[in-house]
Amino acid sequence: MGFPRKKHATTAHPNTIAIAAIALFLASPLVFAASVPSPLSAKDIVAQMMANEGVAILHKDRYEYLSNERSERTGGHLWTEKVVETDAGKIRFLLGEDGQPLSPDRVAAERGRLAVIVADPAAFQKREKVLSNDEAHGRQIFALLAQAFLFSDVRQEGGYLRIDFRPDPAYQAQSIEERVLHGMSGTILVEPQSLRLHRIEGRLPQDVSLGFGLLATIRAGSSFSTTRNPLGEPDWKTTTLDTDIVGKAIFFKSFAKKQHAERTAFNRVANEISVAEAVELAER
Repeated sequence: MGFPRKKHATTAHPNTIAIAAIALFLASPLVFAASVPSPLSAKDIVAQMMANEGVAILHKDRYEYLSNERSERTGGHLWTEKVVETDAGKIRFLLGEDGQPLSPDRVAAERGRLAVIVADPAAFQKREKVLSNDEAHGRQIFALLAQAFLFSDVRQEGGYLRIDFRPDPAYQAQSIEERVLHGMSGTILVEPQSLRLHRIEGRLPQDVSLGFGLLATIRAGSSFSTTRNPLGEPDWKTTTLDTDIVGKAIFFKSFAKKQHAERTAFNRVANEISVAEAVELAER
């Protein structure tokens, strides 16, 4: 496919913001450990896990890592990027596309783009704040799990606790985001010692119609999954992210939101790293 190069900033489709927001939230650095008596019910395990993650979001350790992503943001290409986290946002330096290194001209263009960020970090922070707002919204949506779903069938699997979730029919969704999320069924994997979230995956078993199908319809089979791993206590980070949303929007226009991302080679950086320092690190 011939996709044009797009800007690094991305705007989520309004009808898939619930899934994107959850993904953005789970990609945030999280920290916590808990000692919880056992055995617990599925509901109790999820409630304690969510309490742990709620406290953990306050942790602010920063990292650099490699990202391989194919999405709307990358124009459908596979981008390999060096990412450095800062208080102002994520600095990204494109290293390769579709498994090939960049041409000298594109490397120069990347360095020029980062030079603009260094010259005006306030403007960069303003743009990145949009993503931060999405993360905050994602935390609100994620908090609905305990209210909007029923949890059952706790079993051991590969060192984790696997728990099924399905919509609670008694819950009344209050927004479009909640409608889409509430239509999902799936499973979560919880690390049993610290009760931290390792993986969540959800799928729509049937179409979800918004505005009686006139506004949008999210098709059955649409799905998302996120996997997180510890980097050495107490830090956990998202290592894989998949979104596959298919539907039709207003006036029956078809749309699809597909994203696959893998993150590796995590290394701690100073929490107070500046934008200029992060750009220098990314360009090495």
